Amino acid sequence: MTFSITDHQFMSHALQLAENGRYTTRPNPRVGCVLVRGNDLIAEGWHYRAGEPHAEIHALKQAEEKGENVVGATAYVTLEPCSHHGRTGSCATALIEAGVSRVVYALKDPNPLVSGQGLVRLEEAGIQIDGPLLESQALAVNRGFIRRMQQQMPWVSCKLAMSMDGRTAMASGESQWITGPAARKDVQRLRARHCAIISSRVSVEQDNSRLTLRAEDLDLSSAGVPATDVKSVIAVSPIRVVIDSNLDIKPDAKLFEDILSDVESDIKSAVVIFTNKETPKARQEALLNIYPDKVFVERVDANEEGIHLKQVLSVLATKYECNEVMVEAGARLSGAFLQRGLVDELVMYQAPILLGSTARPLFDIPLQVMNQKLSLDIVDTRILGNDTRITAMLK
Repeated sequence: MTFSITDHQFMSHALQLAENGRYTTRPNPRVGCVLVRGNDLIAEGWHYRAGEPHAEIHALKQAEEKGENVVGATAYVTLEPCSHHGRTGSCATALIEAGVSRVVYALKDPNPLVSGQGLVRLEEAGIQIDGPLLESQALAVNRGFIRRMQQQMPWVSCKLAMSMDGRTAMASGESQWITGPAARKDVQRLRARHCAIISSRVSVEQDNSRLTLRAEDLDLSSAGVPATDVKSVIAVSPIRVVIDSNLDIKPDAKLFEDILSDVESDIKSAVVIFTNKETPKARQEALLNIYPDKVFVERVDANEEGIHLKQVLSVLATKYECNEVMVEAGARLSGAFLQRGLVDELVMYQAPILLGSTARPLFDIPLQVMNQKLSLDIVDTRILGNDTRITAMLK
């Protein structure tokens, strides 16, 4: 199939619309849709939140509100229209009933149980199906959702803040603040994109961390998503995950403060603690008696190297429906994820400071010879105030 320049332009616009849901759609995919007659865009829509109408439904509704007739129109959709009825109706059925004559899709549904069924349903109704178009861009928009559907694992990012000499904290553990205000606001947006934030008990207690989104720092005005408001983002705050091999976390840790408060539960995120299967049940019961509703304990395998991190990721994907998770921890846990080949992407914030040779390293990965080195592909570099954000993929 040869696509025209206008096909590419309309699908590019649909992909931009899909990004409007980057902070709010989880665990659903980010999807955009545009309706076109001739070379004129007559309506558009995107999926905003799980349980609410999908992109195609929003576009059809907008067309109706504008008095636009969609019979014979072309729908450009970034993900194959769904064929099943869940909390919302079938988008394939809606497009058929609306009378569109052509559907151009960017990506087939990655769920192997339903992939292709929506396209078959449309084709059986006599609608022309073309695609995939801009498939690689569509894969990037929903990389975490696709990973979860196909491999029952999430996409894993690892965020770090470091000095020019590659240090993350003083020898004492003191680390606030390495980077400046612009970088810290960017970290809030980065957290908001993820379904879960993973840290260690040691990091959480040492840094007195909450691992929450801070409304005052969650500046979305420069994020390119005008349709998203801060309250909606905080309402779906990422799960806070703590790796705690022996369940030694202190019940009065700052992490639990918002759970004890009188704030409405819809703006508080859950805490999930992963511990060793051999941890005494009494410790778990004692903690859950204090926090019965918003704290969960998951017991996984462990060995002399610690908690089985791949099991942690599997549980987060299959039980908690996490598409993308971010490791935000010290050198030891970050290094453990990296050494086990569980990190897809590094996001490093580098400040123009030097912390010296006794400060803590970026990763605890004791490589001995040069051929053990880990190679990276730098995919993005940008300036944030006085700091630099470097995004790199593991080769």
